[in-house]
Amino acid sequence: MNRDKIAEMLDPILSQIEKRSAVADTFVDKETYRLYLTTFWANLVMDPEEAQLTETDLETAHSVINEVASEILGESEAITESFRFIASRSGDTAMDKAKLSKSHRDLLTYFSSMILDPDGHRKWMSELRDR
Repeated sequence: MNRDKIAEMLDPILSQIEKRSAVADTFVDKETYRLYLTTFWANLVMDPEEAQLTETDLETAHSVINEVASEILGESEAITESFRFIASRSGDTAMDKAKLSKSHRDLLTYFSSMILDPDGHRKWMSELRDR
């Protein structure tokens, strides 16, 4: 699928993330936005068909999402930086404040591990399989 079509398909979701993260008409709570963004990315990767995308569309979707999110967060690699936030003490506090369920937290933590330290993640998964 081409970039414009992917952007068109993702726009309502990304707009909703921004809207739900708004504290006032012109202010977006960046911590809340990061929680929504990382949740959306994790779900998109796990089931791209749910958003009418294919696995091969994910690279373009990643680029589109980064472009939109960078305007709000001020970071060129907004998805990666949002997962870095999830892995931080501030991210942990934000997840507590948002009252994320254990399974939701585990999902975001798992994806943080994969994205931020792919080699370490592979080693960790190998150790788990060997048990």
